[in-house]
Amino acid sequence: MSSPAINTQSGIQPRSRWSRTLDQSFIWLTRLFALAVAGTLIWIAIEVAIEATPAIRQFGFNFLTTTAWNPVADQYGALPMIYGTIVTSAIALLIAVPVGLGVSVFLSEDYLPPKIQLAFVFLVELLAAIPSVVYGLWGIFVLIPILRGVGQGLNTYFGWLPIFSTPPVGPGMFPAGVILSIMILPTIAAISRDALISLPSDLRQAAVGLGATRWETILKILLPAAFSGIVGAVMLALGRAIGETMAVTMVIGNSNNISPSIFAPANTIPSLLANQFAEASGIQVAALMYTALILFALTLLVNILAQLLVQRVQRI
Repeated sequence: MSSPAINTQSGIQPRSRWSRTLDQSFIWLTRLFALAVAGTLIWIAIEVAIEATPAIRQFGFNFLTTTAWNPVADQYGALPMIYGTIVTSAIALLIAVPVGLGVSVFLSEDYLPPKIQLAFVFLVELLAAIPSVVYGLWGIFVLIPILRGVGQGLNTYFGWLPIFSTPPVGPGMFPAGVILSIMILPTIAAISRDALISLPSDLRQAAVGLGATRWETILKILLPAAFSGIVGAVMLALGRAIGETMAVTMVIGNSNNISPSIFAPANTIPSLLANQFAEASGIQVAALMYTALILFALTLLVNILAQLLVQRVQRI
């Protein structure tokens, strides 16, 4: 009998049954949405695996180590495409990660007036809205001629290195990697900036109070504190780089060969699917679905490694 009196005197009214029902309904609804996302992902993986089963039975794990891709003779191997996917994504990350982090730091600190800073943020994020086919056309008519001159110089003076061992012929892994770096730059910059500006201001004030310079604060305090968000940005960007199709298809050369030189034409799994799936039949469809399953596994592996890295750093 005393509890209602206490609640009335303190101004706290007991929650109605309708309010509690709404809360429970919202909780179960969000759980349902989460399960729907996970279920859709599993459904896609199962469907791809079922369609790839004939190729898995016929080629087995040799599919991952074979370089021949000849639909006429029913010979299929995904190693050149796996190699091209990994190399172009690596080139894109090597370029985009330092540039993206620099942009995020520049746009999160008070280097510019707020209005001008917001304008730069808008311009960076606008890069993500450009269609991939536009990037591909720009790569063909603008980027490849520029990179051809750069590649010729690297081949002339550093041709003894395997990665520069062939002269640039136009389309190749290097132009594809540069195009991808531009396409994933907004993702890295925007999400990293959000991670940096969400940090408590006490971190900056404490670092300055201890005598740290601005760059010491950024490099030793802010970036480590926002590490998990930065890793998330890089992983999202890597996911787009691995799965990008049209722009890469237009500038990579679509050659099913393996070369140590980044100037050589190559191919990626998404480009292979885009070029051949429409005309595929028979075992070739299963082989293409097998490559799609490999792409699925690569993306999953990258995300698992990223999660393990974040957990390890957080424990430290």
